[in-house]
Amino acid sequence: MKILEDLRVLDLTIHWFGPFCTMMLSDLGAEVIKIEPPWGAPDRFAQGPIVAGACPWFHYLNLGKKDLTLNLKERGGLEIFKKLVKRSDVVIQNFAPGTMERLELGYDVVKELNPRIIYAALSGFGQTGPYSPWASFASIAEAMSGHLRLCGDNVDPNGPPLYNAEAYGDLGPALFAAMSIIAAVRYRDKTGRGQMIDVAQADCMTALCGQSITTYLMTGLLPWQVKEKYSGVQGVGGVLKVSDGWIQVSGIRSRALDDLKQKLNLNEVTTEVLEKLISGMTRKEAVEYLVNFGMPVAPIYHVYENIKDPHLISRNMFIDVEHNELGKIKTVNFPVKFSESSVIVNSAAPTLGQNNREILIDLLGYTEEKLKAFEKMGVIASAPSRE
Repeated sequence: MKILEDLRVLDLTIHWFGPFCTMMLSDLGAEVIKIEPPWGAPDRFAQGPIVAGACPWFHYLNLGKKDLTLNLKERGGLEIFKKLVKRSDVVIQNFAPGTMERLELGYDVVKELNPRIIYAALSGFGQTGPYSPWASFASIAEAMSGHLRLCGDNVDPNGPPLYNAEAYGDLGPALFAAMSIIAAVRYRDKTGRGQMIDVAQADCMTALCGQSITTYLMTGLLPWQVKEKYSGVQGVGGVLKVSDGWIQVSGIRSRALDDLKQKLNLNEVTTEVLEKLISGMTRKEAVEYLVNFGMPVAPIYHVYENIKDPHLISRNMFIDVEHNELGKIKTVNFPVKFSESSVIVNSAAPTLGQNNREILIDLLGYTEEKLKAFEKMGVIASAPSRE
């Protein structure tokens, strides 16, 4: 049994924030119907290589979903969507505030169609407040929350702010959104009532910077000032060079440090001592040496090394899924293991309109003739034949 197998989710989201949220719901068993305009959602064609009609990160963020093309600006598209709302549990959208209302699909309309619906509105700054109309992407939320400045301060407090490698201003808020949707479903289970969820990137990223914010509120010190003033409790390590690359050491376990002092016959182990100790070792040798002392340590990988790591492979973090055009492809699995429930990523990202017939004929009961009429009116774009 899949955990969320009794939920149907209508996914109107694009880019990273929304699709990562809905991908997690799909991984946990929900039926996620991705709704795209007949010409394709813009995140299919983001900057970079296009493989089988979509960029690589579209293939990742839409694992396990079904795809329905639908022009919501046409009356027929509205008719179809409203029928789907009556047969669904969750609607998720990350349009700019006011867009769904202009389409006559705001929460007030949707809850009249289905009072049990969970309606998640994802945006940069939320549905209320003075910045609500502002456009946003991950980096905007990272900037406003202090995240970019904190990353820069880790390198040089007098230097520029720094980006992380991934879009954490999307990925972090997506986790909050998925958790909150499941919480709202639990509330509905108990009360019978759906509700609207307002998830703002700026709010979520502020929460994720809560440790640093709270430290400042309680002490008046920024994180880099805490490290400077209380350097004695920071431990040893960091990014250290070895003969064939780099490792990360987080030497704050007192027992590991004590064992290392005893082994080296030293009163104190410093970062400089560690650097000298491992400089002639290979990455593998240095990691194994420090692991023996219980030291938190790991090799610093490129992504092509990550996918070959025997521990991650043993944890089933990389799986093969079947793509409609590409055949079998390898991708990243859902990371959490459950003792009783099945979590299986069972299909690749869908091609444009791949599930039109299944949804419109099998689920909603439209006829073949009606589908042809919808296509002629520009309401849908049927998936090409795969025969």
